[in-house]
Amino acid sequence: MGDLSTVEYKGDLRTEAVHLDSGEQIHTDAPKDNEGKGETFSPTDLVATSLASCMITVMGIKAKQHGINMVGTTADVVKEMAADPRRISAIRINIHFLNNYSDKEKIILERTANTCPVGNSLSDELAVEIHFNYPDK
Repeated sequence: MGDLSTVEYKGDLRTEAVHLDSGEQIHTDAPKDNEGKGETFSPTDLVATSLASCMITVMGIKAKQHGINMVGTTADVVKEMAADPRRISAIRINIHFLNNYSDKEKIILERTANTCPVGNSLSDELAVEIHFNYPDK
């Protein structure tokens, strides 16, 4: 497998990552509580956000296979930091579905979300809370 991306330090605690296949760019800043400007995602913000994005993506794959409409599904992401060493201590994600689903469909979606590759790559020491919210709750 070839290179995925390049990351360049732009100064002022900012980086620019370029996805090599598409040319799409992501910029990061150090957060305000760690000497940065906080004008865009920090690298740890991207980790937490990637978890939510991965969960929604793999649910979307499974939903497509089962004819489940997930369009409009959103996730609210909260990240908590710890010190000594500085690290992500907790990620909390609330996934909001626009549609009601059968109990079987909910099980399919939730089990799929909990097996996403990003989640499987995170430390077991990281506290992760996922809540699935349906219109009927």
